[in-house]
Amino acid sequence: GETNAQGKNPVTLDHLSVRGNNIRYYILPDSLNLETLLVEETPRVKPKKPAAGRPLGRGRGRGRGRGRGRGR
Repeated sequence: GETNAQGKNPVTLDHLSVRGNNIRYYILPDSLNLETLLVEETPRVKPKKPAAGRPLGRGRGRGRGRGRGRGR
């Protein structure tokens, strides 16, 4: 479809959804194998030391911003 933006050249794209002045989402082509990309990204998140036995941030900073700006 053709999308016209004020003061800009018309952009012609196959899959583009525009609402207001913001581009909300793209309809990605099926040729893009998202599964493969997502699977490749996963191993990087794994190497994390177990939080068990680490009293870091146990009772500190956990409930921050609780009594601030509430009750408005």
